[in-house]
Amino acid sequence: MSVDHRTVDMPLRARRIIALLALRGRLPRSYAAATLWPDTDEQRSQTSLRAVLSDVQRRMPGIVHASNGDLELSAEVSVDVHEFRADAATVLRGERPDLSGVDDLAAVAGGELLPGWYDEWVLVDRERLHHLKLHVTEALSDRLMKDGFFPQALEMAFRAVELDPLRESARRAVIQVYLAEGNPASAVREYRRFRATLREELGVEPTYQLSELVERGSQSSWPVEPGRQPVPDRTYLPTA
Repeated sequence: MSVDHRTVDMPLRARRIIALLALRGRLPRSYAAATLWPDTDEQRSQTSLRAVLSDVQRRMPGIVHASNGDLELSAEVSVDVHEFRADAATVLRGERPDLSGVDDLAAVAGGELLPGWYDEWVLVDRERLHHLKLHVTEALSDRLMKDGFFPQALEMAFRAVELDPLRESARRAVIQVYLAEGNPASAVREYRRFRATLREELGVEPTYQLSELVERGSQSSWPVEPGRQPVPDRTYLPTA
């Protein structure tokens, strides 16, 4: 952690209370104590909380405010997760993103919340943020693609795939960019890779909608796959 560009060494127990308040906002002391020490009784958890708060105030005076039985971080504390959520809200509202900030947004979307922490409250917030990142990267890819920024759109789409390789909407984002920039062969290759991954990992096929997207976009005629019933006036992507 840093204060005025100066690194401050904080023990893990102090970082945990700061992280909790950063993610959850203003909290009752009793809730904070029970969340951080779920396996101890109320008296012991409250004692532990008081000790930690004392240590935090000694190392970084004023970072945590206590009033009326509640705890919250100082308004002067900058939290990168809050900044990402604000940027995410802008993208998800459908507003045109500031292209100069795409790299910054991508860097946040590519990270993991508190890696190496396995507290239950961390896992919940990590999963919530993970899904938000997926929606943001897909939405940003779509926005950039429609504005004609194909390299940036493809980068965002691949970041979504990195976050969840089995998520079809992420793969669809990649395929749509390939088709939009006039690279149907790349779209077909991506489709085949995804189909092979789904078969190997889950034993399922891509949805009909994705197959139809690639087929129409590729503007090619393929033979019917073995064992698959033909549909009049339609063609299908090959398995090879």
